Amino acid sequence: MQFTSEQRVDDGVLERAFTLGEIPGILWTPASASASTPVPLILLGHPPLGLRRMYPRLVDRARQAAADGFASATIELPGSGDRPRMPAVEQARAAMRRAMEAGEPVGDEIVDALVLPLVDRAVPEWRAALDALLALPEVEGPVGFSGGVISVAIRLAAVEPRIVAAGLFAGSFVPRSVFEEARRVTIPLHVLMQWDDEGNDRQAALDLFDAFGSKEKTLNANMGGHTGVPQFAGDAAGQFFARHLR
Repeated sequence: MQFTSEQRVDDGVLERAFTLGEIPGILWTPASASASTPVPLILLGHPPLGLRRMYPRLVDRARQAAADGFASATIELPGSGDRPRMPAVEQARAAMRRAMEAGEPVGDEIVDALVLPLVDRAVPEWRAALDALLALPEVEGPVGFSGGVISVAIRLAAVEPRIVAAGLFAGSFVPRSVFEEARRVTIPLHVLMQWDDEGNDRQAALDLFDAFGSKEKTLNANMGGHTGVPQFAGDAAGQFFARHLR
Protein backbone atom coordinates (compact mmCIF):
# COMPACT_ATOMS: atom_id res chain seq x y z
CA MET A 1 0.00 0.00 0.00
CA GLN A 2 1.31 3.43 -0.97
CA PHE A 3 -0.27 6.64 0.32
CA THR A 4 -0.47 9.29 -2.40
CA SER A 5 -2.12 12.26 -0.65
CA GLU A 6 -3.65 13.33 2.63
CA GLN A 7 -5.93 16.06 3.94
CA ARG A 8 -7.99 16.85 7.00
CA VAL A 9 -11.76 16.87 6.73
CA ASP A 10 -14.37 17.74 9.34
CA ASP A 11 -13.57 17.25 13.03
CA GLY A 12 -9.93 16.39 12.36
CA VAL A 13 -10.67 13.25 10.35
CA LEU A 14 -7.57 12.33 8.35
CA GLU A 15 -8.29 11.33 4.74
CA ARG A 16 -5.50 9.53 2.89
CA ALA A 17 -5.70 8.37 -0.71
CA PHE A 18 -3.69 5.25 -1.47
CA THR A 19 -2.94 2.74 -4.18
CA LEU A 20 -2.74 -0.99 -3.68
CA GLY A 21 -0.93 -2.11 -6.79
CA GLU A 22 -3.11 -0.58 -9.50
CA ILE A 23 -6.18 -0.23 -7.24
CA PRO A 24 -7.03 3.24 -5.88
CA GLY A 25 -8.54 3.59 -2.43
CA ILE A 26 -9.18 5.99 0.43
CA LEU A 27 -8.65 5.58 4.19
CA TRP A 28 -10.29 7.83 6.78
CA THR A 29 -9.19 7.77 10.42
CA PRO A 30 -10.57 9.77 13.36
CA ALA A 31 -8.34 12.23 15.20
CA SER A 32 -8.17 9.79 18.11
CA ALA A 33 -6.51 7.02 16.07
CA SER A 34 -2.84 6.39 16.74
CA ALA A 35 -0.38 3.56 17.19
CA SER A 36 -1.10 3.61 20.93
CA THR A 37 -4.89 3.83 20.47
CA PRO A 38 -5.78 1.94 17.27
CA VAL A 39 -9.43 1.91 16.19
CA PRO A 40 -11.68 -0.71 14.57
CA LEU A 41 -12.27 -0.59 10.82
CA ILE A 42 -15.37 -0.41 8.62
CA LEU A 43 -14.98 -1.21 4.93
CA LEU A 44 -17.24 1.03 2.85
CA GLY A 45 -18.73 -0.75 -0.14
CA HIS A 46 -20.37 1.16 -2.97
CA PRO A 47 -21.97 0.58 -6.40
CA PRO A 48 -19.70 0.42 -9.48
CA LEU A 49 -20.06 4.11 -10.35
CA GLY A 50 -16.47 5.17 -9.62
CA LEU A 51 -14.89 6.68 -6.51
CA ARG A 52 -15.01 10.22 -7.86
CA ARG A 53 -18.75 10.07 -8.42
CA MET A 54 -19.39 8.28 -5.12
CA TYR A 55 -17.03 10.45 -3.07
CA PRO A 56 -19.64 12.81 -1.53
CA ARG A 57 -21.64 9.88 -0.16
CA LEU A 58 -18.53 7.99 0.92
CA VAL A 59 -17.02 10.90 2.82
CA ASP A 60 -20.32 11.49 4.62
CA ARG A 61 -20.33 7.84 5.70
CA ALA A 62 -16.67 8.13 6.72
CA ARG A 63 -17.40 11.20 8.85
CA GLN A 64 -20.16 9.33 10.65
CA ALA A 65 -17.91 6.32 11.19
CA ALA A 66 -15.18 8.58 12.60
CA ALA A 67 -17.70 10.25 14.92
CA ASP A 68 -18.52 6.76 16.22
CA GLY A 69 -14.81 6.05 16.76
CA PHE A 70 -14.07 3.94 13.68
CA ALA A 71 -11.65 4.12 10.79
CA SER A 72 -13.18 3.47 7.36
CA ALA A 73 -11.79 2.64 3.96
CA THR A 74 -12.88 1.93 0.43
CA ILE A 75 -11.35 0.81 -2.86
CA GLU A 76 -12.24 1.29 -6.52
CA LEU A 77 -14.21 -1.65 -7.91
CA PRO A 78 -12.97 -3.57 -10.96
CA GLY A 79 -14.06 -1.89 -14.20
CA SER A 80 -14.91 1.40 -12.45
CA GLY A 81 -13.31 4.83 -12.35
CA ASP A 82 -10.02 4.86 -14.22
CA ARG A 83 -9.56 1.10 -13.99
CA PRO A 84 -9.67 -0.97 -17.21
CA ARG A 85 -13.17 -1.65 -18.50
CA MET A 86 -14.77 -5.11 -18.29
CA PRO A 87 -16.47 -5.38 -21.71
CA ALA A 88 -18.52 -8.49 -20.92
CA VAL A 89 -19.91 -6.86 -17.78
CA GLU A 90 -20.75 -3.66 -19.66
CA GLN A 91 -22.56 -5.70 -22.32
CA ALA A 92 -24.56 -7.45 -19.59
CA ARG A 93 -25.37 -4.08 -18.00
CA ALA A 94 -26.68 -2.80 -21.33
CA ALA A 95 -28.79 -5.96 -21.75
CA MET A 96 -30.23 -5.49 -18.27
CA ARG A 97 -31.06 -1.86 -19.04
CA ARG A 98 -32.83 -2.83 -22.27
CA ALA A 99 -34.87 -5.50 -20.48
CA MET A 100 -35.92 -3.12 -17.72
CA GLU A 101 -36.84 -0.34 -20.14
CA ALA A 102 -38.97 -2.83 -22.09
CA GLY A 103 -40.68 -4.01 -18.92
CA GLU A 104 -39.23 -7.49 -19.34
CA PRO A 105 -37.76 -9.68 -16.59
CA VAL A 106 -33.99 -9.66 -16.19
CA GLY A 107 -33.05 -13.31 -16.68
CA ASP A 108 -30.53 -15.36 -14.70
CA GLU A 109 -28.11 -15.38 -17.62
CA ILE A 110 -27.90 -11.58 -17.65
CA VAL A 111 -27.58 -11.38 -13.85
CA ASP A 112 -24.78 -13.96 -13.82
CA ALA A 113 -22.88 -12.18 -16.60
CA LEU A 114 -23.30 -8.83 -14.86
CA VAL A 115 -22.47 -9.79 -11.29
CA LEU A 116 -20.28 -12.90 -11.09
CA PRO A 117 -17.18 -11.49 -12.85
CA LEU A 118 -17.32 -8.47 -10.55
CA VAL A 119 -17.64 -10.65 -7.44
CA ASP A 120 -14.83 -12.96 -8.55
CA ARG A 121 -12.42 -10.05 -8.98
CA ALA A 122 -13.57 -7.70 -6.24
CA VAL A 123 -13.54 -10.08 -3.29
CA PRO A 124 -9.82 -10.98 -3.51
CA GLU A 125 -9.05 -7.28 -3.90
CA TRP A 126 -11.03 -6.39 -0.78
CA ARG A 127 -9.17 -9.11 1.14
CA ALA A 128 -5.81 -7.79 -0.06
CA ALA A 129 -6.84 -4.28 1.00
CA LEU A 130 -7.83 -5.62 4.39
CA ASP A 131 -4.39 -7.23 4.79
CA ALA A 132 -2.72 -3.87 4.09
CA LEU A 133 -5.08 -1.80 6.23
CA LEU A 134 -4.78 -4.02 9.30
CA ALA A 135 -1.00 -3.81 9.02
CA LEU A 136 -1.21 -0.07 9.84
CA PRO A 137 -0.50 0.67 13.51
CA GLU A 138 -3.51 2.98 13.95
CA VAL A 139 -6.04 0.45 12.60
CA GLU A 140 -7.13 -2.83 14.15
CA GLY A 141 -9.92 -5.38 14.12
CA PRO A 142 -12.68 -6.22 14.52
CA VAL A 143 -13.82 -5.27 11.02
CA GLY A 144 -17.25 -4.43 9.64
CA PHE A 145 -18.47 -4.16 6.05
CA SER A 146 -21.02 -1.52 5.07
CA GLY A 147 -23.08 -1.11 1.90
CA GLY A 148 -21.81 -1.96 -1.54
CA VAL A 149 -22.81 -4.39 -4.25
CA ILE A 150 -24.68 -6.90 -2.11
CA SER A 151 -23.32 -9.93 -3.97
CA VAL A 152 -19.76 -8.78 -3.27
CA ALA A 153 -20.66 -8.30 0.40
CA ILE A 154 -22.23 -11.77 0.59
CA ARG A 155 -19.15 -13.52 -0.84
CA LEU A 156 -16.81 -11.47 1.33
CA ALA A 157 -18.82 -12.15 4.49
CA ALA A 158 -18.87 -15.86 3.66
CA VAL A 159 -15.10 -16.24 3.16
CA GLU A 160 -13.44 -13.53 5.29
CA PRO A 161 -13.33 -14.41 9.01
CA ARG A 162 -11.95 -10.99 10.00
CA ILE A 163 -15.30 -9.39 9.11
CA VAL A 164 -17.55 -9.83 12.14
CA ALA A 165 -20.61 -7.74 11.19
CA ALA A 166 -22.15 -6.25 8.05
CA GLY A 167 -24.62 -3.49 7.32
CA LEU A 168 -26.09 -4.01 3.84
CA PHE A 169 -28.47 -2.28 1.46
CA ALA A 170 -31.03 -4.77 0.15
CA GLY A 171 -30.74 -5.70 -3.53
CA SER A 172 -32.36 -8.22 -5.82
CA PHE A 173 -30.01 -8.77 -8.78
CA VAL A 174 -28.21 -11.64 -7.08
CA PRO A 175 -27.04 -14.75 -8.97
CA ARG A 176 -28.52 -18.01 -7.74
CA SER A 177 -25.05 -19.27 -6.79
CA VAL A 178 -24.44 -16.20 -4.59
CA PHE A 179 -27.95 -16.62 -3.15
CA GLU A 180 -26.79 -20.04 -1.94
CA GLU A 181 -23.64 -18.48 -0.47
CA ALA A 182 -25.87 -16.26 1.64
CA ARG A 183 -26.87 -19.36 3.59
CA ARG A 184 -23.24 -19.62 4.77
CA VAL A 185 -23.19 -16.07 6.13
CA THR A 186 -23.54 -16.31 9.91
CA ILE A 187 -22.26 -12.94 11.17
CA PRO A 188 -24.69 -10.35 12.59
CA LEU A 189 -26.44 -8.41 9.80
CA HIS A 190 -28.30 -5.12 9.60
CA VAL A 191 -30.08 -4.78 6.25
CA LEU A 192 -31.62 -1.53 5.02
CA MET A 193 -34.45 -1.82 2.52
CA GLN A 194 -36.52 0.79 0.72
CA TRP A 195 -40.03 -0.64 0.34
CA ASP A 196 -40.71 1.20 -2.93
CA ASP A 197 -37.20 0.85 -4.42
CA GLU A 198 -37.69 1.26 -8.16
CA GLY A 199 -34.45 -0.59 -8.92
CA ASN A 200 -35.05 -3.76 -6.91
CA ASP A 201 -37.65 -6.47 -6.76
CA ARG A 202 -39.15 -6.35 -3.27
CA GLN A 203 -39.97 -10.05 -2.94
CA ALA A 204 -36.56 -11.11 -4.24
CA ALA A 205 -34.90 -8.84 -1.68
CA LEU A 206 -37.05 -10.32 1.09
CA ASP A 207 -36.24 -13.86 -0.05
CA LEU A 208 -32.53 -13.02 0.06
CA PHE A 209 -32.86 -11.70 3.60
CA ASP A 210 -34.58 -14.93 4.61
CA ALA A 211 -31.74 -16.94 3.04
CA PHE A 212 -29.00 -15.47 5.23
CA GLY A 213 -27.80 -18.01 7.79
CA SER A 214 -27.18 -15.42 10.51
CA LYS A 215 -28.93 -16.00 13.84
CA GLU A 216 -28.84 -12.26 14.42
CA LYS A 217 -30.21 -10.34 11.45
CA THR A 218 -32.37 -7.24 11.31
CA LEU A 219 -34.33 -5.89 8.35
CA ASN A 220 -34.91 -2.13 8.55
CA ALA A 221 -37.56 -1.47 5.87
CA ASN A 222 -38.68 2.07 5.15
CA MET A 223 -41.19 3.60 2.78
CA GLY A 224 -39.80 5.41 -0.25
CA GLY A 225 -37.59 4.95 -3.29
CA HIS A 226 -33.95 4.00 -3.68
CA THR A 227 -32.50 7.34 -2.55
CA GLY A 228 -35.03 8.07 0.17
CA VAL A 229 -33.32 6.39 3.13
CA PRO A 230 -34.34 8.36 6.25
CA GLN A 231 -31.71 9.72 8.62
CA PHE A 232 -32.87 7.54 11.52
CA ALA A 233 -32.18 4.42 9.44
CA GLY A 234 -28.56 5.48 9.06
CA ASP A 235 -28.37 6.18 12.79
CA ALA A 236 -29.60 2.65 13.48
CA ALA A 237 -26.85 1.24 11.26
CA GLY A 238 -24.27 3.24 13.24
CA GLN A 239 -25.64 1.83 16.49
CA PHE A 240 -25.40 -1.66 15.02
CA PHE A 241 -21.68 -1.28 14.32
CA ALA A 242 -21.12 0.31 17.73
CA ARG A 243 -22.50 -2.85 19.35
CA HIS A 244 -20.49 -5.31 17.29
CA LEU A 245 -17.12 -3.63 16.68
CA ARG A 246 -16.32 -2.76 20.29
